[in-house]
Amino acid sequence: MEPVVSSIPQVQNEVVAPIVPEIPKPVLTHLNPTATKVSALSLASIKAKKELEAQQQTVQRHREELPSEAFNETDMLLQWNKFAQKMVDSGKRLMATYMQMNDPTLDGTKITLELPNQSTKEEFLSGCHELMGYLRGKLHNHDITIEVVVNETTENKYAFTPQEKFERLKQINPALDLLRKTFDLDV
Repeated sequence: MEPVVSSIPQVQNEVVAPIVPEIPKPVLTHLNPTATKVSALSLASIKAKKELEAQQQTVQRHREELPSEAFNETDMLLQWNKFAQKMVDSGKRLMATYMQMNDPTLDGTKITLELPNQSTKEEFLSGCHELMGYLRGKLHNHDITIEVVVNETTENKYAFTPQEKFERLKQINPALDLLRKTFDLDV
């Protein structure tokens, strides 16, 4: 009886790296110092612009290829607050303030934020592209949209004096008044 020889090659302890297709990077001629300069009003500049647009279109993914994983409101709020903190750390406090005025709500993939007036809405929308990219990347869903609703009746009352601050904290935790009375504390 003859031994059976397998036609399948045997591989022992060999690590196979996944094949990742290489995406061509667009060549930006206006950033290349060795490239010849082209007048912005010439036919050559129009041709160069069309070539650059064609290169960029080949790099962009089709909408169907982008991830669209499900997420919940808790995940969204966690990433929302992390981004707001990132804005504070980088010195963009105005954007962080707009983000923290009200908690956003989630309806499917649409995030709705309520702001007090039109000017804050415009300021927020001018800086929300970075936020959209962050949320889409962290939540792995490129269907996310942000809608800003202006509600001028919403008015946050800020506490400035110690008495106002105490009253605000007392609304949050009524036991604070008991603590003040027990230890005979001044406000």
